[in-house]
This record gives sequence, C-alpha cells and structure tokens, in this order.
Amino acid sequence: MEIDLLIHSAAQVVSARRRDGAPQRGAQLGELTIIRDGAVAIRGGQIVAVGTTAAVRRQVGPAEREIDATGRVVTPGFVDPHTHLVWMGDRAAEFEQRIAGASYQEIMAAGGGIISTVRATRQATVAELVDAARPRLERMLAHGSTTVEVKTGYGLNTDAELRQLEASVILDREHPVRVVPTFLGAHAIPAEYRGHTAAYVELVVTEMLPAVVEKSRELGLDSLPFCDVFCEEGAFDLAQSRRILEAARELGFPLKIHADEFQPLGGARLAVELGAVSADHLVVTAPADIAALGAAETVAVSLPSTPFGLGQSAYTPARALLAAGAALALATDCNPGTAWNESLPFVMALACRYLKITPAQALVATTLNSACALNWGARIGVLAPGYAADLLLLDIPDYRHLGYRFGTNPVALVVKDGQVVG
Repeated sequence: MEIDLLIHSAAQVVSARRRDGAPQRGAQLGELTIIRDGAVAIRGGQIVAVGTTAAVRRQVGPAEREIDATGRVVTPGFVDPHTHLVWMGDRAAEFEQRIAGASYQEIMAAGGGIISTVRATRQATVAELVDAARPRLERMLAHGSTTVEVKTGYGLNTDAELRQLEASVILDREHPVRVVPTFLGAHAIPAEYRGHTAAYVELVVTEMLPAVVEKSRELGLDSLPFCDVFCEEGAFDLAQSRRILEAARELGFPLKIHADEFQPLGGARLAVELGAVSADHLVVTAPADIAALGAAETVAVSLPSTPFGLGQSAYTPARALLAAGAALALATDCNPGTAWNESLPFVMALACRYLKITPAQALVATTLNSACALNWGARIGVLAPGYAADLLLLDIPDYRHLGYRFGTNPVALVVKDGQVVG
C-alpha cells in the first residue's frame, strides 16, 4: 500500500468514537478512542489506517513522508460551526462603552453594534473583504481549525450580502481551511428600515433569498449555503424568523438559527419544528425547549466566547441539554462586537469551566459534533479510515490539557486533506 504520510509514535491518538455521521448525544458525549503510541496513515487526502504504531506499520508498510509525534497528542482538526469572519472595521469603542455599563441592546438601539459594522462592510469590495478576513482565518488555522463556518450578515442589503458570500467562497478556494458559507441577511434591521421590520423581512424573503440562490449557481457551489436568522428581542421576532426560515426551506436552503441569547423567544423550538441543522447560542433556553432539542436531530451549538466577551455570568445550560439527550457542539462566534476570538482551544477551556463539561466532552463538541452542526459529520471530525485527513499534532502530553490549560496555543502542526498546512 503506497502511503503519502505516516504520523507515528504519538503519546495519544485521540478521537471521538465513530458514529457513522451522527453526533454523540446526551450521556454519550465524550466517548473517545485513545491509542497510546498511536499512528495515523494517510493516502490521497484520506485516512487509511489508525492504530498503534507497530500495527499501522505492519498494515501499510513504508510511507513517502513520516512525522515523529513522540510525546505529543494527535486529534482530528477542529471544526468551528459558527463564525462571522467576514467584516470590516472594529468596535473597540463599544467595548469601552460596555465596560462603562452600557448593555449590548442599548448600544444596538443607539445605532451601534451590528449596524456600525454594517456601515464599514457595505463600503468594501469583495477583494477588500477577502483581505480583511484572511488574517483571521490564518489565526484560526494556527489554532487548529481546519473547517470554519462563515456567515454573511454585515451587509443587510442584497448587493453587500452577496459580496460577503462571494468573499467566503473565495476564501474557501484560496485558503487551506474549509469554509462553509451561511446566508444571514436577517442578522439585524438596517438603519434605513428602522421601524419597518416587516418591510425588511419582505426584502429578505422576496429579493435576497432568490438572489443568493442565483449567486450560488454563479459561483459554482455544489449546494446552497445555510440560511440563518437572529431570533431575538430587537432583531427578528418568532413569527418573522419563521417566515424567513420557511421561505428559505422552500428554496432548498438548510437551516440554522440564532436563538435564546438574551430572551427566550422560542427560537430553539422553532429550529426543531423546521428541522434546522443547528440552534446556536442557547443561553436562556426554556426547559420545554431544552427537552425539544433533546428529542430532535438539531444540534445545540454553544458559544461561550460571547457571554465571556460581554462580561456576563450566564452560559449555555449544557448539563441540562445533555441530561435531555441533546447533541452539543462548541464554536467561537468570532465577530467584531462580542467575541473577537479565533481560538477553539480557548473555547474548550471556557466550556470546561462555565458549561461544566469535561475535556473529553469539549473535544467531541469541537470535532465530531461540530462537524454534524454543518452536515459534515460523515466526512470530518473523526480519525478513522475513509475520513478526510484533517488532523492536529498538539504539543501536550495528554488530551485533557486542552481544557486544563488556556492562554497559549497547543497546536504544533496542522494537516488538512493530507497536506501539512500549518
């Protein structure tokens, strides 16, 4: 067997137990396969063998290239299923306002927040958007993210939203990181529609969604991006969110939703009802909606960087979600306003402390389960034959250091589709 790359002699090769594309749910979360003195063999961008070094050498024979992982840990590449990576400008001034006591909603009502980023982003060309986002994507890769979801939502008119979408597609094609696009035209109500939310919803449904379908064809995408909506007080209410998501579903978009970040409006239950792939944030989700997520395929995506960035004490009730049987994933929510964080290892550290999950659960929530939150669970997020060869070499002796340590980068080497890229 001709092998392109053999990573061998790892202190641990650690991966979620393979579940044939399904996430680990409830009490299953954190089920790992741990191989000491482990090895991974790669050919043609795919994993062909995983096991002890001796067993893999016997199975595959010599390799064109070998990497000695002695004393280090090998894991799947991290998957970040919720980011707002493409934007212009920054909101450092608003950070000072929040420290002085202004709330997120107060800043947004005064014309700041998302709208301030919209003003800067609308003026940018596609090339400028790509140039601004590329360094952020580089830092994500350096911290181990090999697949990253990227939302629009800072254009809030058709042309600007399409430029953001195109920038995401260009990043996917030019950068080693796999970029999964999401349309989030319903991220906020633009200034020109203030007081006329219903008219903006009509624009999203009748103009933007069809334009995204056409743009996706023009860009040669194999499938439509996800469609997301910010179901929240001051953004889109439950009925408006339903209207947008149902219209998107009719056109063939897979669905996501921002739900229950500040107020429990019922967005999580709506996600379950409409068969959304994920419901994200889930800080103040009602017990009945937690139960609904526990009985549904919809993945619950927690974004602990966001309450941390806002200086809040409330985080996703992860233990209640797991007790209900839900599938939990983690993401950075990388954005300029509340969570400019490009590091999933830091998210894991936060999750262990504030969501009260274990390092094993955090690792599965940033690999297999986060891949399932993007409909990629059968292809990435697990170290097993047939999966994409996206993996990390971590400069730690035990995977539990991922939750234990914070503030430094544990990633020594990144392999994406069988190629060393970082």
